[in-house]
Amino acid sequence: MSESVPGIAPEVFAPHEAPASPPQASEEVEFVQLLTPEGERVEHPDYSFDLDDEAVKGFYRDMTLVRRIDTEATALQRQGELGIWASLLGQEAAQIGSGRALNSKDMVFPTYREHGVAWCQGVNPLNLLGLFRGVDQGAWDPRENNFHLYTIVIGAQTLHATGYAMGQQRDHVIGDPDNGEATIAYFGDGASSQGDVNEAFIYASVFNAPIVFFCQNNQWAISEPIDRQTRIPLYQRAAGFGFPGVRVDGNDVLATYAVTQQAMKRAREGSGPTLVEAYTYRMGAHTTSDDPTKYRLNEDLEHWKLKDPIERVRAYLTRSAGVGPEYFDEIEAEADQVAAELRRGCLSLPDPTLTDFFDHAYVDQTPQLAEQKQQFAAYAASFSDSEGEG
Repeated sequence: MSESVPGIAPEVFAPHEAPASPPQASEEVEFVQLLTPEGERVEHPDYSFDLDDEAVKGFYRDMTLVRRIDTEATALQRQGELGIWASLLGQEAAQIGSGRALNSKDMVFPTYREHGVAWCQGVNPLNLLGLFRGVDQGAWDPRENNFHLYTIVIGAQTLHATGYAMGQQRDHVIGDPDNGEATIAYFGDGASSQGDVNEAFIYASVFNAPIVFFCQNNQWAISEPIDRQTRIPLYQRAAGFGFPGVRVDGNDVLATYAVTQQAMKRAREGSGPTLVEAYTYRMGAHTTSDDPTKYRLNEDLEHWKLKDPIERVRAYLTRSAGVGPEYFDEIEAEADQVAAELRRGCLSLPDPTLTDFFDHAYVDQTPQLAEQKQQFAAYAASFSDSEGEG
């Protein structure tokens, strides 16, 4: 039987009981919350935020800059400079709060939307754009920032992460809740329906792996609502696999930080996995190839705009921390500068040659791959020769 952990409220459905309807805009969902949508600090019996207002200001800066990066990337895609872009609009608190709760040794396995976590880990945003522009396959070194490459295959990274965590366990780098290391795997509510995610839960549970599964439940798996994914709250699934789960207000950066910090400490000390469900909302499209107006109501979006993760922190800083408008103006100016540099960098990214991809398949190129590269180069050159003859 799994241990009792704050945030868990197990439920059992009767065999013929119908699934509950998804929460409507007017309904409230129970979760860990430390900062209300109005910007007021509240207490929770099991979780607390122990940093000062300077840290909160830092969170505000992080979220504002990341949103500006996201906006600029979306604009670049609309102008034909990126092939596609997966926006994080509305999920900034979930990513910044959890990202800032990691230590320098923890390893991150992202999906393709964790731009905020990448920011926290020190990954250059331009490297993210290179992938979506199609000029590389991910230009950052996972070892340099403890941030693995984006994973497009839905849910696959949870298995990679679990394997890595089991390696950490066997390397005896756990046991210290503060200075040890653990793994965190990000995925969405849609990925929770994938077999890979459930298999990762099984392995992590059975081997007591030092991993936190961080689910950003933005309530839409492209056009499929959450009630088509599950009959119970996602965090309660963890109990069936034998480890704790907790639901946090994903638009509350303070609560997300506190919950992730505690879950990571638990993993580092050797107490095994935790499932964190960050209950949030995807305010934009799934990707730039999606049109959310085709499948969801505008009134829901308007409702969630009132829960904006950045505005609630601004409200707190203004009312309770004595932060004046000049600070927010400075952050806006910095965000514009970051966006301008990002745009210039994106437009100047060099196009790859097709043979470059042969050089990055393996650390040490195999004889077979070298032969294929030579054959392809000769094939490509034949077109140039024929054009010259014409």
